[in-house]
Amino acid sequence: MATPRTKCISTKVTVEEYARYAHLAGAQTVSGWVRDVLVATASVGPSVDQIVLAEVVALRTIVLNLQFALASGEPMTSETMHRLIARADEDKVQAAADRLAAARRGRP
Repeated sequence: MATPRTKCISTKVTVEEYARYAHLAGAQTVSGWVRDVLVATASVGPSVDQIVLAEVVALRTIVLNLQFALASGEPMTSETMHRLIARADEDKVQAAADRLAAARRGRP
């Protein structure tokens, strides 16, 4: 038995936006198509831009830490590199999400 839909989410769109959504919906109703897109979007993990930015943030962290260590005269061992990479990987997804959220709010 299907779960009854009892809650409503609503938004206003322009005539052009509605026409685009109607075109994308094809034979489906616009509301059905929008519901499917909303559910699919909320169900997936990080977006492609978040994944790419996370990798760039991690790479930036590694390069800056490596450059600082070398400029300070610290020897760069395999163990040190593994620690740098692990630390960069720990924080990259959250750092990317924070940066994207700030950018969406109009903050650098």
